[in-house]
Amino acid sequence: MSLSVQPLSPLDGRYRDSVSDLGAFLSEAGLNHARVEVEIEWLIHLASKGVFGTSITAQETAALRDVVANFGDADVARIAHFEATTRHDVKAVEYLVREHLERLGLSRLAELTHFACTSEDINNLSYGITLNKAVRTVWRPAVQQVIDKLAELARDYRDAPMLARTHGQPATPTTFGKELAVFVHRITRLVDSVDQVNLTGKFSGATGTFSAHYAAAPEIDWVTESREFVTHLGLEWNPLTTQIESHDTQAQILSRIAHVNRVLHNLCTDVWTYISLGYLTQIPVAGATGSSTMPHKVNPIRFENAEANLELSNALCDSLASTLVTSRMQRDLTDSTTQRNFGVALGHGLLALSNIFRGLHEVSLNRAALLADLDDNQEVLGEAIQTALRAERVAGTTSIDNPYELLKNLTRGQRLTAADLGSFIDGLEMSDAGKARLRALTPATYVGVADSLVDYLA
Repeated sequence: MSLSVQPLSPLDGRYRDSVSDLGAFLSEAGLNHARVEVEIEWLIHLASKGVFGTSITAQETAALRDVVANFGDADVARIAHFEATTRHDVKAVEYLVREHLERLGLSRLAELTHFACTSEDINNLSYGITLNKAVRTVWRPAVQQVIDKLAELARDYRDAPMLARTHGQPATPTTFGKELAVFVHRITRLVDSVDQVNLTGKFSGATGTFSAHYAAAPEIDWVTESREFVTHLGLEWNPLTTQIESHDTQAQILSRIAHVNRVLHNLCTDVWTYISLGYLTQIPVAGATGSSTMPHKVNPIRFENAEANLELSNALCDSLASTLVTSRMQRDLTDSTTQRNFGVALGHGLLALSNIFRGLHEVSLNRAALLADLDDNQEVLGEAIQTALRAERVAGTTSIDNPYELLKNLTRGQRLTAADLGSFIDGLEMSDAGKARLRALTPATYVGVADSLVDYLA
């Protein structure tokens, strides 16, 4: 066998098209892009404040920010070149920035590059920037697409009566739209909680004390400068850290994304079950193979693929969240290798979202199947009858005691017809109005206010 170097992860192979947008942020190149941004913005911040007698013009500032804006493959290769010698990825980024300064005629500012910084100052801000952008600009729109499609289906099918199941057994009727609305409501609330997480950042030197800063320039309020710089990058400033930023907010956002994933997994298993029951039919895609040997089959692969990828995403999110909140004393390097897997964790989740979204567009509700199932389970009206009898017992319009037991004996383990229930109701000791109300009920109309509950999505 003679093959070129092949990707190990299917995210970089088979599924690349579905997750490639994450690469701009959560790849090694994306991380280095953010590192260059942090280094250059810190240099601009210092020079614009005139520290140590420096200055910088608007034109020079724009030229430096163009380095960030135009960051590309040549810069990636140059960093790799420097790292081959330095054996240190952040130092390699510093050398790249210094090289750009020389090219732009700004060598006078070279020693402001990485000034009073430890590698973690650069890294924690860079990871904060990249994770923030990946979640807000890639993951968030993808999950919103799913929410919007589910909400659309919930409203379309709000009046479609369906036999609900508890413990897998026929329960009381609901509507298909209301059941989907439950998922919309759950996912929306959880996504809101993701939105509320403010990723934090530190910029306080080797042990979080600003020691080098004040040794060089005690007259400068470095704490204030740090706060201003971190917030300028779109992060919340953390004043109390060791060498490393605690990563608590990174763990928090990953944990909340994992919770979203678990509800999405629940959605997938329910939709899969609805397909299995015939409630949902899959719309055949022209030319697509369902089963390789059974031509009648269209397999629910979108939702099965999503299930598996949500499980993979959560395995990584949970592991990352657990690892990132611990560090030996001031720091160790367990965070360094784990943070590089942010893209893999979110990638599997993004792939799942893509499959769920596509899958929801490839199913259609079989209203006839829903109604047939309801008609075959007339005994689900037992709840309505026993509840009405209990109300009449309290009101004194019937002498029937313990109507629950009466209906249990009638319905448990039995298959009843509408005629069977009608005869039973006719023989009950209760008010004429109560009998008329119960005779008018069918499994398809015994849905309470399920239809109007969908309005809570608005």
